[in-house]
Amino acid sequence: MEENQITIVDEDGNEILCNVEFTFDAQEFGNKSYVVFSLIGEYDEDGEPVFDAMIYQEKEDEEGGGQLFPIESEAEWDMVQEVFNTFMDEEESEE
Repeated sequence: MEENQITIVDEDGNEILCNVEFTFDAQEFGNKSYVVFSLIGEYDEDGEPVFDAMIYQEKEDEEGGGQLFPIESEAEWDMVQEVFNTFMDEEESEE
């Protein structure tokens, strides 16, 4: 696994390899960290990558690493969507 990839385990226990697109912190929902990722090999009907996001929390032990948690509030999803749209707009303007 490359450093910019993570493995997500879905509700059926299937492991899905994903590319980490970017991470960010937001204080407005309790100083949480978020990771936005694309599912490798998954595309929408327009042929665009499928993106998702989760809350990331570092482990506080010797092992390091972290855990991912679902985003459950609509307000939090709205904030993540706004950050994602800004990121994508900046990416497009650089091309």
